[in-house]
Amino acid sequence: MPSHAAEDEPDRPRDEDSSRSESAESADSARDSRHRHRARKKSRPFWKELPILIIVALLLTFLIQQFLARVYMIPSGSMETTLHGCPGCTGDRILVDKITYDFADPSSGEVIVFKGPDPWTENDSPTSPESTNAIADFFQTVGSVFGLAPPDERDFVKRIIAVGGQTVQCCDAENRVLVDGKPLDEPYIHYDSPGDVQIEFEPVKVPDGSVWVMGDNRNNSSDSRYQGGGGVRGVVPEDNIIGKARLIVLPPARWGGVSDHDPQEVAMAAPMSAPAWQQGLPAGIGIVAAWPTVVLGRRIGGGVRRAVSRGR
Repeated sequence: MPSHAAEDEPDRPRDEDSSRSESAESADSARDSRHRHRARKKSRPFWKELPILIIVALLLTFLIQQFLARVYMIPSGSMETTLHGCPGCTGDRILVDKITYDFADPSSGEVIVFKGPDPWTENDSPTSPESTNAIADFFQTVGSVFGLAPPDERDFVKRIIAVGGQTVQCCDAENRVLVDGKPLDEPYIHYDSPGDVQIEFEPVKVPDGSVWVMGDNRNNSSDSRYQGGGGVRGVVPEDNIIGKARLIVLPPARWGGVSDHDPQEVAMAAPMSAPAWQQGLPAGIGIVAAWPTVVLGRRIGGGVRRAVSRGR
């Protein structure tokens, strides 16, 4: 028995070595397979990745402009010189904040973009037949979303002069608009010709939930004084307000904030329409909403750079 046992002992290490070798080969094979899979993923052609990145970027832009802010171009000279829109000049593209009025009421002096109420549009000429050029229609729609074309001929941009419950009229002995009998301080008013004066109109009490709007180019603006025949029919319901004009984003030479000077501030010393903490909510939400956008933008940018480097 001892001699047989001695002869059998050397076979055990050989079996163990063989098992270890097979396990190592299996692990190496698995690693090689993973490396080959990663290599196949990394070698995806640039032309396949680029459309995905473009679609994600466009979708993100659409969502932001639909719910948070949007770029508008409204070709009108009624807001000269605060906003350019005159014939022969480059029209301003403005960034419109769409969430401010979810947290605060509209205030005098703010420049707003709004849908024309029914009295403003009831006499519009019938809409022309839809274009049969599908490509032209597509680019018109895309252009309006990105502020490269007018979004809708029934969208307007004006400045709030009075809000619900206030009475507005023109003019006093110094040719100033009066709100509740007190003259306004309006440094933004523009006249096409020196010596021009404002056109007078009778007192109008603005209904609750509405605003009275006028253009800065005071004698070249079809606004609450004239639309719908003027008077109460010229007011704009707050529900029609799309948002507040914040910035001029194009052209680069005009880049800057849009004046929201309150013409009633000095005359009336009116309190803010909302508490200070509430006034800051839109900006806070904007910052929070912007963070994931920035992170996603960085990832998209990194993906583009990697795709470009692999496509070279």
